[in-house]
Amino acid sequence: MAAKDELGRVGEERAAQHLSACGYEILARNWRCAQGEIDIVAAMGDLLCVVEVKARRSAGFGHPFEAIDERKRRRLWRLAFAWAQAHPAQASDRRIRLDVIGLTGADAATAHLEHLEDLW
Repeated sequence: MAAKDELGRVGEERAAQHLSACGYEILARNWRCAQGEIDIVAAMGDLLCVVEVKARRSAGFGHPFEAIDERKRRRLWRLAFAWAQAHPAQASDRRIRLDVIGLTGADAATAHLEHLEDLW
């Protein structure tokens, strides 16, 4: 496995652990459809969170959150609604929110983690 892929995999695992520790229930990981992939779908109460995970070895190429531009944000919303439509029992009566978890550091297991809630 390439180092970049390993960083991403470990970063997603760490993000899922963070969400669980904060009280979220992980409903799906790496869910795919024709429109793309969602890294993590998590729920807490009446909230359904679609979470994009971005890991960077350093801030040399910018902060991980900078990778979420307007085009990516629109795509995440489309994916969120596709997931909700495909999983009506888990999505009904829940408000959908987009979150981003960014990790910065050479080792995703110990990298600095930031959780940006409610990405518009």
